[in-house]
Amino acid sequence: MKNIKLLEGTYKIRGKDVELAGMVFPLVEGYKVGTQGGYVTVDGAAVNGFPDRNIKIKVSGPECYEDGTKAKVTKREETDEETIDRLRERFEMLEDMTRATKRGDVRAMIVSGPPGVGKSHGVEKVLGKHELIAALGDRPAKYEVVKGAMSAIGLYCKLYKHADKDNILVFDDCDSIFSDELSLNILKAALDSKKNRRICWNTDSFKLRNEGVPDSFSFAGGAIFITNIKFDNVKSKKMRDHLEALESRCHYMDLTIDTDREKMLRIKQITKDGMLAEYKLSEEVEQEIIEYMETNKAKLRELSLRTVLKIADLAKAFPDKWEAMAENTVMRRA
Repeated sequence: MKNIKLLEGTYKIRGKDVELAGMVFPLVEGYKVGTQGGYVTVDGAAVNGFPDRNIKIKVSGPECYEDGTKAKVTKREETDEETIDRLRERFEMLEDMTRATKRGDVRAMIVSGPPGVGKSHGVEKVLGKHELIAALGDRPAKYEVVKGAMSAIGLYCKLYKHADKDNILVFDDCDSIFSDELSLNILKAALDSKKNRRICWNTDSFKLRNEGVPDSFSFAGGAIFITNIKFDNVKSKKMRDHLEALESRCHYMDLTIDTDREKMLRIKQITKDGMLAEYKLSEEVEQEIIEYMETNKAKLRELSLRTVLKIADLAKAFPDKWEAMAENTVMRRA
């Protein structure tokens, strides 16, 4: 695949046309004219700051680019504004996908991202609205969040409890099921692409008899897995095989918050959107909290939204010495 150097051309990033003159991309397909005008197709995945797919760059003709075989592919860094917009868009997609799972349009979803960036919040915010509506109508809630370790038989019982359509099971940091072969086989049956998803427990069990759970049932509900595991980075072949079996049955959403810069921008975005409103702190104090985290991000025990809330707790309780208190509670000792 040869490279081309753009003499002129634009690409829409976060709703804005960005001028790309001088940039070098791997060429996928030469100049063509479509319904929206002329374009050249290049490999966006090869250049930082562009979608991880082939993209169409708007150009007025083939004279707008030249052979760039000897030139290095351009490295373009996202601006802070573009990164914040990208992250906001990802979390909006997470909420949209949660609604689709609740409706039954999506069978299951895996949400991957580092701890403390709001993965669970986005999912529970959407499902919580449905729970409120159910409560007002005096109907049982149709979703449950499962945290911590879970056995295979415990998983089987949970799925039975939420087997009806419109029911959702949310597995939040419940990663033990990913490494247990029996649990994965149960999940594979529950999330199969067949119209009738039947799950069987073929071993005699006092627990099932005691709880009135049958040894087989059809599952019509949905599932959402929230995890810190980045599936693409798992090295263990056995674990990777297990995860691939689950991934093939689910939509996989990586929230793409991999660097301290991205985490810090996510913190700024969610704080600006009103995360600290209930603390009734002044705008000046809120800004001081963000600046404190920015200055000390390499020393913090965890660069996350949870740390923002911890520091806000201190600012509320100890307005005159919260920085000193934070130094001793949220930062690593030298």
